[in-house]
Amino acid sequence: MIIKALAENIPISKDFGSEHGLSLHLEANGRKILFDVGASELFLDNSKKFNINISDVNYLIISHGHYDHGGGLNAFLRDNSKAEVFIHHLAFEKHYAKRLDEQLEFIGIDEELKENKQIIHTSDRFFIYKGIQVFSNITQKEPIPSSNGGLLMEQDGQIVNDIFAHEQNLIVEEEGKTLLVTGCAHNGIINILEHFHTLKGCMPNYVIGGFHLSSHSGGNESLENIEKIANYLMKTKAKYYTCHCTGIEPYNRLKAIMGENIDYLSSGSVIEI
Repeated sequence: MIIKALAENIPISKDFGSEHGLSLHLEANGRKILFDVGASELFLDNSKKFNINISDVNYLIISHGHYDHGGGLNAFLRDNSKAEVFIHHLAFEKHYAKRLDEQLEFIGIDEELKENKQIIHTSDRFFIYKGIQVFSNITQKEPIPSSNGGLLMEQDGQIVNDIFAHEQNLIVEEEGKTLLVTGCAHNGIINILEHFHTLKGCMPNYVIGGFHLSSHSGGNESLENIEKIANYLMKTKAKYYTCHCTGIEPYNRLKAIMGENIDYLSSGSVIEI
């Protein structure tokens, strides 16, 4: 498996652009997969620096219905007319963030794209191809990140706290190695890993993605919670690459506890598994 970060908050060098968003390009099982498309067309610009042709992508997975993961969807559909796009059926609902001035900001995905012929609406567990599947419907046994605070959705005409039913995660299996990819882990990285274990009977070998330990609306997780997460992750014996909404300060704390078991994935990074 080869994973290339096309969009992330921090660039690996001045050669790559960055934004508050996430987009990853994966090659596995003879397929080219895009996981999220960031907040804009930046993923297209950075893909050219990798000599990646977006029109060759076979599958696009959108992790959840927030702009920083699906904002580039229109640009993707413009440049790729054949890929299947897998997105949770609730992802096009209206999502908002309460900012520091108490104003609501729409942070959803363009609803006009919902009926595009390339889009396949998923729920629960959805098998895409040999060794490639997505899953949602996470049981929240452990508390979800407090940094979810201020993230809202519209339900029956009312603005309520988001329950993140629209979030899905990706599993890729190749040559005896299993990769779990999360977008923001709004449902809690521990809960997602526990659900993965329920599905697969084991823990993944590798995990890539944001853990949502920091946000503009909800601040950082407490050191106590970050340390609890770090200790749990260590017990799984997986290798972690985190990014985006984990936040630099929380990442530094995870790194202090987990050492070589976790690294940061910046825009322009390449991982070979």
